[in-house]
Amino acid sequence: QLQASGGGSVQAGDSLRLSCAASGGGFSRAIMGWFRQAPGKEREFVAAISWSGSSTRYADSVNGRFTISKDYAKNTVYLQMPNLMPEDAAVYYCAVATTSWSISQFEYDYDYWGQGTLVTVSS
Repeated sequence: QLQASGGGSVQAGDSLRLSCAASGGGFSRAIMGWFRQAPGKEREFVAAISWSGSSTRYADSVNGRFTISKDYAKNTVYLQMPNLMPEDAAVYYCAVATTSWSISQFEYDYDYWGQGTLVTVSS
């Protein structure tokens, strides 16, 4: 089970930190990632992190701005989002890839999904 939290309504330039706690076992050595879906758009990859936390991958749109991290002991992944822009507004989903050997940006590699947390950014 994946429980995402931390979304909210903010002004452009503000920051948010999303959290995703994985429970139920089987996730300690899985790749964890974040995707987002804006209204009227397809869901897109945002960032992902290896099970150890040593490797990360980002979408071009957030690279250098967002930071994904993981607390291995808590099996929780975070997405730090500073300097938010209106185009970052979306429902953010955390996901887990239990069988992928690489940090995938593709939805089909992720087999467990959280419920989503809404981020709204006003200009």
